[in-house]
Amino acid sequence: MRPAVTPAAAPADTNIPAGRALVRAPGPRLADAIVTQAARRPVDVALAVRQHEAYVAALRSAGWRVGAVAPADDQPDAVFVEDALVVCGDVAIIGRSGDERRRGEAPGAEQAARELGLRVERIEEPGTLDGGDVLQAGDTVYVGRGARTNEEGICQFARLVGGRRVVPVATRGCLHLKSAMTALPDGGLVGLPDLVDTSVLPGLRVVREPAGAHLVVLGPGHVLMAASAPCTAARFAADGLRVTSVDISEFEALDGCVTCLSVLVP
Repeated sequence: MRPAVTPAAAPADTNIPAGRALVRAPGPRLADAIVTQAARRPVDVALAVRQHEAYVAALRSAGWRVGAVAPADDQPDAVFVEDALVVCGDVAIIGRSGDERRRGEAPGAEQAARELGLRVERIEEPGTLDGGDVLQAGDTVYVGRGARTNEEGICQFARLVGGRRVVPVATRGCLHLKSAMTALPDGGLVGLPDLVDTSVLPGLRVVREPAGAHLVVLGPGHVLMAASAPCTAARFAADGLRVTSVDISEFEALDGCVTCLSVLVP
């Protein structure tokens, strides 16, 4: 069995194309971030900063060039940069969250997308869409329909990514689609079937640890996972995947997971 590794132990990947990873450092108001699913508890902001630094180090170790999105210190949830920005090919789509409190995060995300030379599009009223509801797996894009993303937002998104197969997925009891499922490097889906409409998700591989549903694909055969899913990590490692684990406990206390802390732009 190939064991799970920590960022400090993980050597740099040399077999993947260089790509950009956009991140935004946690701000001083992080502890005031919106919590709808987890049981609210005090958040150690200093520890969260250290955990974020370790997360960024794991991205760099895997060969990603990390770019910083401009701070938004008045926006407690801004560290969850994925929700404001979705990148599909050369198109950057600026989301419009179903929670109005998060819409102030968009300007910095748009600026970062423009600096990368991406074509910028937007979800417009009455559509709503959070990037955490968008899961790209091969040529298919699954988009969660729930509290933060509505049908109009999904329709607008589908028009903006013309040529990609867009599959709406109803969610229940979770914040975002990627709170419930993500994809392996080969495009296979893994997740928590009780939280999604499995009728549109053939072949969903079931995991038992909630954090085991959250994967960031760092490269061929290489995934990033939260340290809170050790059994799932061991299972994936036994299947031949290289697993890098990071502790993101302070972000998990705010309904966060590994996917929402970055936007990867291959």
